[in-house]
Amino acid sequence: MGKIFSEEAYKKLKEELERLKKVERKVIAEKIKTAKEFGDLSENTEYQTALEEQKKLEKRIFELEELLKNAKIIKKKTKGSKSKIDIGTEVILLDLETKKKNKYQIVGFGEANPFENKISPESILGKALFGKEEGDIFEVDLNGKKKRFKIQKIL
Repeated sequence: MGKIFSEEAYKKLKEELERLKKVERKVIAEKIKTAKEFGDLSENTEYQTALEEQKKLEKRIFELEELLKNAKIIKKKTKGSKSKIDIGTEVILLDLETKKKNKYQIVGFGEANPFENKISPESILGKALFGKEEGDIFEVDLNGKKKRFKIQKIL
């Protein structure tokens, strides 16, 4: 099964792939052509550098094509949806020990950002949240310490 992406993340990767194919390939081809004009290719560092750039570019293009070919796209949840927690869901959690509330969003592959409270379903908290419903209480082990949370609200 492929990686799970939000519509936005899928679109960004698709745009990157198009840019690499249509723009960057031409830029590197031009670098290689120019470098060849410098003469002896065995001692031509510009040529060797351009070939290395081309190799990295083609590797990234291949990775993106494979990622996108097998991707599963999840549509963003609509506000007020009271279903189970899934990719795209925003949720308010209550820490039952500290009584602090935090808002999190479950995001797809490559979108996690702890500074923005965007968590992946592969993270400890993400795994614990996945499939839960509003009002559920659950426990996770964070850095060797058991923490209990209540799903206060699914947005």
